[in-house]
Amino acid sequence: MRIKEGFVLREVCGERVIMGEGLGAINFGKMLALNETAAWLWQQAQDMGDFTVEALAERLCEEYEVTADEAKADVAEMIADWQEVGVVISW
Repeated sequence: MRIKEGFVLREVCGERVIMGEGLGAINFGKMLALNETAAWLWQQAQDMGDFTVEALAERLCEEYEVTADEAKADVAEMIADWQEVGVVISW
């Protein structure tokens, strides 16, 4: 998977949000609020370029005290949400 071009993480009024910029904003027309962990994972996904649930879950385990199974389930749910709103591309 990969973050769709034109989507960025910004801080707006103290909230971390994903928003479209340029052509990415044309059909998006909204902001997606993220909690601290989700924002951290978004940054990790950006840094990785191409990413998988497993790769992000591994990074989550390295950064936070969470089991591999919990991390994988949480990351899979979050990525499913991102896919639903169209901010990531699946291969």
